[in-house]
Amino acid sequence: MIQRFRINNLCCPNCAAKIESIILDLPGVSSASINLPGGALVIDGGENLNENKLTRVAESVEPGVTVTRFDSGSGHDDSGDSANIKRETALLAAAALSFAAALWQGSAVAYTIAYALAAYPVLINAARTLPSRNFLNEFFLMSFASLAAIAIGKFPEAISVMLFYRTGEFFQELAASRARRSIMSLASAKPSSARVRRSGQDTMISPELVREGDIISVRPGEKIPVDGVITEGLSYADMSPLTGESVPVPVTVGDKVYGGTVNTEGALLLEASGAFEDSSVARIMHMVEDAVARKSKTERFITTFARYYTPAVVALAALTAALPPLLGFGSFSLWFYRALVMLVISCPCALVISIPLGYFGGIGAASKRGILVKGGGVFDAIHKVNRVFFDKTGTLTEGVFAVSGVHPAEGSSGGELVREAVIAESLSNHPVARSITTEFSESSNPGVSVTGREERGMGVIAEYKDDKGCPVTLLAGNAGLMKSRGITAAGSASCGAVVHVARDEKYLGYITVSDKIRSESPEAVRLIRANGIEGIYMLTGDAESVASAAAAELALTGHRATLMPDGKVKAMEDIARGDMAGCMFVGDGMNDGPALATAGVGVAMGGLGSEIAIEVADAVVLDDSPARIADLLRIARSTRKIVWQNIVASMGVKILFIGLGAFGIAGLWEAIFADVGVALLAVMNASRAGNAL
Repeated sequence: MIQRFRINNLCCPNCAAKIESIILDLPGVSSASINLPGGALVIDGGENLNENKLTRVAESVEPGVTVTRFDSGSGHDDSGDSANIKRETALLAAAALSFAAALWQGSAVAYTIAYALAAYPVLINAARTLPSRNFLNEFFLMSFASLAAIAIGKFPEAISVMLFYRTGEFFQELAASRARRSIMSLASAKPSSARVRRSGQDTMISPELVREGDIISVRPGEKIPVDGVITEGLSYADMSPLTGESVPVPVTVGDKVYGGTVNTEGALLLEASGAFEDSSVARIMHMVEDAVARKSKTERFITTFARYYTPAVVALAALTAALPPLLGFGSFSLWFYRALVMLVISCPCALVISIPLGYFGGIGAASKRGILVKGGGVFDAIHKVNRVFFDKTGTLTEGVFAVSGVHPAEGSSGGELVREAVIAESLSNHPVARSITTEFSESSNPGVSVTGREERGMGVIAEYKDDKGCPVTLLAGNAGLMKSRGITAAGSASCGAVVHVARDEKYLGYITVSDKIRSESPEAVRLIRANGIEGIYMLTGDAESVASAAAAELALTGHRATLMPDGKVKAMEDIARGDMAGCMFVGDGMNDGPALATAGVGVAMGGLGSEIAIEVADAVVLDDSPARIADLLRIARSTRKIVWQNIVASMGVKILFIGLGAFGIAGLWEAIFADVGVALLAVMNASRAGNAL
């Protein structure tokens, strides 16, 4: 059971790691993950846990931290962020002015005032951690280093440590707050009310109270509260709150509409498909919540590194302060000062904050393009991708089929062929089947009771009773279905889908149905190649003639046709020579589930309508556009590049200045740069990931 919580007032990376560790040791908990920039805590298991218990755990590590339930309906309320930022701005400005006055006057009183303004919140937090004996948190280390500097007469350095440390924390929180607002912008799509029509009266209720089958009235300009099917009215639906698609979509009776989208013109009545928690907007919000808390391998490595890095540097500082004087290599005050330099550098904030902030920004950038990415680990996986495999129908093509020909066999008529095809295909929801039943629904309505089953990847086997009450068996599907029953199907030169029909093992002929290549597909293929992808392939269950025509039109590297769902997995393995980590599969439906789950990266297209695809995919493209794949590749690579820039720069500078401090080449001023300055540079660099559009 996944539980989602909001963790408040936590900014210490080491403390976050300790809280995770304690929660993991609680009964029934299989995983716990804290995302500092997102302020999210996600726990798998621990059914008996609640906000109060978790708050007690958090406060045992860092006093003042609270845990509240993560309400997916409300998103993140950033009013607290704004208040904190305004308060911090005022305090920092006062501290900076006091410090300037202290430097000008050079008096102990002025220095004391400046230090008090800069250090007060840090000293209070350090004092609160003393009962728990948590001496390796950033508040205690900074407090000890600055007070020790005062003790040896380094007033300006002591104030600078606190002032610049607070400045760094301020900008980190500012960047995290902006990232939260970016990625949680989908929360604004949640409708605030629903107008339910009961007994002829419209009643305003919360969307959470809507039940399946309720009739919902939506006026022009209002948000559609839940997923449903239009029963009355004609309008346009603005999908941009969910998909980023700027052009409203025409909707009319019988069309499905999604909660969170906006009815822009005419009044609509719709029948609710389910409760709010089952709606597309609720599912998407849950995906966003999970994404910001899922840590990549890189983030987990950095968190583990931080657990050992700080104690190691503190131990090294203690040895630096004690051993050289004891061995006669200088005075205690000299080496104590050098040890203080190491303590200031010991906080790993630049790493532990900027790394998740980089991934956070990348996830936000993708969401602005209508792409939901399930965690930073997806970006790491995309780094390995060198081949992209597309499903055809509904992915590279529009998935809107139309009957292009009726070809009765010798001894059969077109009317007979069409009638039996409509009866059989009435059992299927496949786009090809729907195109046949829609095309001939008025001219050939059989009006019989049909039973049967759908053979995945092959077609339909149906049964009904004729006018005399005799049972009739129908087959409607591809040549493989006919062959499995010993029926010889006619050859076809059509570039569309071919539906062969047989009745009681007598072949009646075939109907051709054509699909259309999406207008953006050729450009999408070009852009994907421009991102350095070696091969772009199409895997489809359609006939070879259909597949080869589409592949040629799109200039694909290759294709495989007449594939069953598990055949797509085998085709990927063959083409990639077993390197599934280098494969990205892009599909849109239930039959793509195995391929989406097996590929190194699975991307579900049209996620609003495909629940199974959403569950198994690593990322979801909400507006069906294959061009988003190129956007995803670009954002992923840009994000990962930024993350590794921060890792190399932060670790390199820290290690360099620890060495310089030990040899007395670097003092507290340089240590402040190594800690706060590098943290600020890393945070600013991480913020670029949010602009990778």
